[in-house]
Amino acid sequence: MRVGYLGPQGTYSHQALLEAELSPPADAVGLATIYDTVMAVQEGVVQAALVPIENSLEGSVDVTLDTLATDAGEVAIVGESVSEIRNCLIAAGPLELAAIETVYSHPQANAQCARFLRTELSHAKVIATSSTADAVRSVTAEPAAAHAALGNRLAASLYGGRILLEDVDDQPGNQTRFVWLARGEERERVRALVAGAGDAKTSIVFWGAGDGSPGWLVGCLAELSERGVSLTRIESRPRRIGLGHYMFFADFEGAGDDPPVAAAIEGLRGRCQEVRVLGSYRRS
Repeated sequence: MRVGYLGPQGTYSHQALLEAELSPPADAVGLATIYDTVMAVQEGVVQAALVPIENSLEGSVDVTLDTLATDAGEVAIVGESVSEIRNCLIAAGPLELAAIETVYSHPQANAQCARFLRTELSHAKVIATSSTADAVRSVTAEPAAAHAALGNRLAASLYGGRILLEDVDDQPGNQTRFVWLARGEERERVRALVAGAGDAKTSIVFWGAGDGSPGWLVGCLAELSERGVSLTRIESRPRRIGLGHYMFFADFEGAGDDPPVAAAIEGLRGRCQEVRVLGSYRRS
């Protein structure tokens, strides 16, 4: 089975895929961006993908949410996994912090280590890259330059980097939740391979023409609470049609075919312009 992930080798997505220990092992396919990774499932280039959706320090990965909601209508979430994120400061060789001129990494890693960058490397220029692994790879390719990267131990090992400092995240216990994606008839096959041991949960996105009216969102959420469906996460993203109009992403306990959950979703359909079930799956 071909499984897409944000490449190249050595990203946290690659690390999470290796940690999953799929049996039989997947044919891992590195993609250039998270958007490309989701769309590779939509277009049938890969049978499944593993993408980040939420970080404990920086919140949701917006590109994953937006792509699932607007561009990848045939793609469903069929599982999730949680991976420890332990960012390291990596260079091509021994390098004093005071000598570092530039730090490269993915915007998520830069944000997760923002306080470290402000306090310990305020003199260095911070440049965003397409992935943490790409940052490490580019730094190790120029051993004479006073450059460093934020990335993981896997990338340092793969590309011959020297770890200058470990665990430079702003808070300990940094974690990222990844979701497994599949489409069509591949959904059940992938679900069987990646199913977690936890209780069922369902993810949806909804929006409506009445989103500017008083109490509209409260009424939507009442469809869940009145049926005893426990909401575990909700957030909004702009619909890009003008200020004040949002998509709402929600996770709640229970499978989509559980009677209370199914009734709540049907109730939402009566209040909203659009309700999409992004997936029902088991917790990691």
